[in-house]
Amino acid sequence: MKILYLHQYFKFPNESGGTRSFDLATGFLKLGYEVEVVSGTSRKDLISSKRWTAINKDNITVHYIYLPYGNQLPYFKRILVFFRFIWHASFKLFSLNADLVLATSTPLTIGIPALLKKWIHSTPFIFEVRDVWPEAVIAIGAIKNKFVKRVLFFLERTIYKNAQGLVPLSLDMKTSIQGRFSKILESKPIQVIENISEVNRFQNGYSTQESIIEKTIGFKPRFCILYAGTFGRVNGIDYVINLAARTKGIDDSIVYILIGEGALKVEVIKQATEKQLLNFNVFILNSIAKQELPQWYHETSMGSSFVIPVKELWANSANKFFDTLAAGKPILINHQGWQKDTIEKENIGYVLPEITTDEAVMEFVKYTQNKKLLEEQQKNALRLAIKEYSLDVAVEKYIKLFNSIHKN
Repeated sequence: MKILYLHQYFKFPNESGGTRSFDLATGFLKLGYEVEVVSGTSRKDLISSKRWTAINKDNITVHYIYLPYGNQLPYFKRILVFFRFIWHASFKLFSLNADLVLATSTPLTIGIPALLKKWIHSTPFIFEVRDVWPEAVIAIGAIKNKFVKRVLFFLERTIYKNAQGLVPLSLDMKTSIQGRFSKILESKPIQVIENISEVNRFQNGYSTQESIIEKTIGFKPRFCILYAGTFGRVNGIDYVINLAARTKGIDDSIVYILIGEGALKVEVIKQATEKQLLNFNVFILNSIAKQELPQWYHETSMGSSFVIPVKELWANSANKFFDTLAAGKPILINHQGWQKDTIEKENIGYVLPEITTDEAVMEFVKYTQNKKLLEEQQKNALRLAIKEYSLDVAVEKYIKLFNSIHKN
């Protein structure tokens, strides 16, 4: 079976960003599937005289079109990039043969080329729902126009209706989708496949001889919290700065390391500077390649993932959550939803309230000093990563979905 993998932001491990699509594609290849990827890129080294540039790396053929994109772009320019990709990717898909298209969001518009490919070439597609888009962007106020909302909900419905199968990345996403589109999804396979804890990468990709944290910040902290992700509006990293300011007054041996890029990074640096935290107990670094993350997680005390207090965002399946578990470290979050339930059920981390109080901060500081509990949570985190979220588990679920679609 040949799979056309449609992902606007496909990344290899030597690049910064999530590698779910790479990891899954690699898993499919090992089982004898053929995989070609269609993606956009901001890499200037891939600019050529032709519109599309094809490379073969790790036995994966990737077709790239140069469309610079970043979280720092205004929403209008981001939307423009989305539509340019739709246009060019649709024609690219028409020129490629395949048995199945796997389209992974975000954005929701990634489903349009797959939809057209089905209508014109009768090629079935699976739609992977990474976010409940447009529900989430509407909830945060990014889209307010009523007409645009109706168009996006119509598009969402059309994509779901025509997909041969849906893969939401969390149970909460599945619940949201089924709750809004129950009639058109009654007989359609919906398989939850959460983001991947790539255990091999995080357990074997570090050196016990190196001390990158001490080398970078100048000392070895007693307790270190790592955030490796986007400095965007939905991430609410100002929460971390406020938390750092409050824990500093109680226990200044708790250190926060923030790695990444994004539209609000400059503002976060400004806040940390004004509160006299920057380069004291808050260290803000540039993004790094995925393959460099295992060393940072190995040396840190716990990983973290944050979102602003909007219910629709609780369904997220953030890479940060699964990378932390793969590294065998406790996870820190500040929201409710399925991740909170998992943390509490499996004893794999700590859930902060949406709004921190003196009492809540004091309890968290005490938690960081509980070595026995932390050691127990480390073991639980790795055990859960292997059992529920490993690459092997994700690939096995996908293969069952492929087979069920192929039979039909």
